[in-house]
Formats: sequence, C-alpha cells, structure tokens
Amino acid sequence: MKFKLLVAFVLLTFATYAQQDSQQDSLRVLNRLGYNNPSKLTLGGYAQIDYNEPDGAAPGKLDVHRLVLLFGYKFSDKVSFLTEIELEHVKEVYVEQAFVNYSFSTAFNVRGGLMLVPMGYVNEYHEPPVFYGVERPGLDKYIVPTTWRELGIGATGNLQNASLKYQAYIFNGFISYKDGEGTLRGVDGLRKGRQKGAESVIHNPNLSIKLDYYGILGLKVGVAGYFGETQSDDPSVEGSTVGVTMLGLNASYNYRNLGFRGQFIYTSLSGTEDYNNLTGKDLGSELNGLYVEAAYNFLPLISKKSTKALNIFSRYEMYDTHAATEGDLERNAAFDRNNITLGLDFKIAPGVAIKTDYQWFNDAVEGSNPDNMFNAGIGVMF
Repeated sequence: MKFKLLVAFVLLTFATYAQQDSQQDSLRVLNRLGYNNPSKLTLGGYAQIDYNEPDGAAPGKLDVHRLVLLFGYKFSDKVSFLTEIELEHVKEVYVEQAFVNYSFSTAFNVRGGLMLVPMGYVNEYHEPPVFYGVERPGLDKYIVPTTWRELGIGATGNLQNASLKYQAYIFNGFISYKDGEGTLRGVDGLRKGRQKGAESVIHNPNLSIKLDYYGILGLKVGVAGYFGETQSDDPSVEGSTVGVTMLGLNASYNYRNLGFRGQFIYTSLSGTEDYNNLTGKDLGSELNGLYVEAAYNFLPLISKKSTKALNIFSRYEMYDTHAATEGDLERNAAFDRNNITLGLDFKIAPGVAIKTDYQWFNDAVEGSNPDNMFNAGIGVMF
C-alpha cells in the first residue's frame, strides 16, 4: 500500500483534476457571504436526494440525504455573519457553519466561530453540484471526515498580486475520550471524534493552515496542514489523547471541456498504543489515501450553444485507515480499500445536477467481494 501510494502521489503531481477555477470558487464564497448582494440578508442552501442500490439487487434506498439552509447577514462593509443549518435524512439537525467575518481588506480577514477545516477540496466545497458522483469520495469520508467543522478563530485572505489565498486557524480538536469511553476506531479513523460545535471540549488547541495557488489559467493547487492533539473530557487519564498530524495536497486543472482533479492526504497519529490499551479500540497510527478523477463535457459536441453540461467522469481512489499500527495491534486488511466510480453528471442549470454512477468496491482481504453500488440522485445549490 505504501509503495502504491508513493507511485500514485508522484503521478498525482503531474496529472490532476479541476471542476471550477479559483475565480469561480472565490465568487461563490463572496456571494454566499453577501459581498456581491445589495441586500444585507443573504439566503442560500443546497440539497442532495439519493437512490442507492447495492449490486443491482432490489430493494434500493431513497433518501433526502442532506438539506442545508444558509443565512448570511452583512452588518456593514466589514462585518458579516454566516450560518448553515443542516438536516440529514430528514430527522437529524446540525449547525454546519456559524461564524463572524471582519474584513480589513481583501488580503486580510479575521473569522471566529464554527468553521470548515480547510483540508483537501471537498470538505470546503461539498455542495452536491460541485463534486462528481452521487456520493462524496470515500477519501473525504474516512480520511478527511467531511463535513469537518470545528470552533475557532483565524485569518483568511487573498494575495491577488501573488495569486495566493491563505487560511490559518486555531481550532478545538477531535474528542477521543468521553464519559469513560474511547470514540476513535480503526474502521473510520477520526470521524467519530468530530465535535461539530456541540458543547465541545478543548484543552489542546490545534493549528490548521492552507495555501491555494491559482496563478496559472485553469490550474489550482492547494497545500494544507493540521497539527495538534485530540481532546478528552478527563485529560488526567493517561493515554486518553493522541497526537494528530495531517497533511494534504489537492490539485485541479481545466482545459476546455476536459478536467482533472487529484487529492492526497497523509495522517500520522501518535500515542495510539496507549490509547488502544486504555479504550480497547483498534485505532491505526497512520491513515492515508488519494484519488484521481477525470471528466469530459461532451454536450458541446451535440449543441455548441447549450448552457447545460453533460459530463462523463471516472474516479479511482485508494485509502487505508490502518496504513500502520502500533504495539500488538495487527493491521486489518479490510481497512485497506480502493474504489472505482464511473458515471454521468448532467447540469441542467448552473446550480442543479442530475447524477448517476456505478461503484466498484474492493479491499485487501483475500477473497473479499464487497457489494458494488448503483447510485442516482439530484443535487441542488443556490
């Protein structure tokens, strides 16, 4: 797995994907913050309705997977507030974002509140019409636990002369020990440790930084880092926390109707042997993965004047939440996974996508035959 990751990482630096260039990303964020809206109040949101059928065998499952409502208010040219309220599966309610932004200039803003952690691409830009496929990539579920948001404060800005955007935050971290039990485990790494801004525990602040370069037409490259330690509701318990170092690289490139995207994430966790001995969990000491994706919009071949887009896309991803383990814990080959997704994405309007795809799943267990999946869905963003 490590050798394959190394080879694929080198290839990733030469062939990577794009769906939207940085100017479009910036415009979307500014619109959502209300900077281009003459009204002080901004309304928006996104929705995702899915159909999932395992291995072509009925019955399938229909689900209003997500419905997110965005509200923004601009108090002045410098001060704004943004929040997103999320309903999952019709019945679960979360606050996805809630932060105040103070803009000194385009190059320097200060933010505080519940914010998205800038790691990879999908965690920041996770609206359904933005990514290909009905479901988000597995890498952005098991390695980067999208939607990953934390409470904190930091600075953002766009250095236009250098074609460089930056973000730097101090956040609370994942909770690893609560009510006498461990929360982190091998199958999905850090995902169960997301505190989501709900009575969050903090005693070890964490640093999150990201740089995005957009100086070459059609190309965008992002480099991110997250450094710190998990949280415990009783930090006096030895072994109840683990150290976290996460590094990410994402890149995208668009040329006419052809686009490529790639992402690589490496995570190192320290102290997992003591943590597993304390909690009885099977948390790995290394989590990593990557994906590469290509898409082609062939609708212009049929109608050059069409404002719609019909993309055929393919994505290959590999990720391992047991890339390494400490102590007597043996690596679980079932956590070394790879997926292939092939599908169509029909954008009938700039914010509406009708999607369908088929996914092949595999893992490193000898003789394993996980169920493949047919998916169809509707994604909306406004």
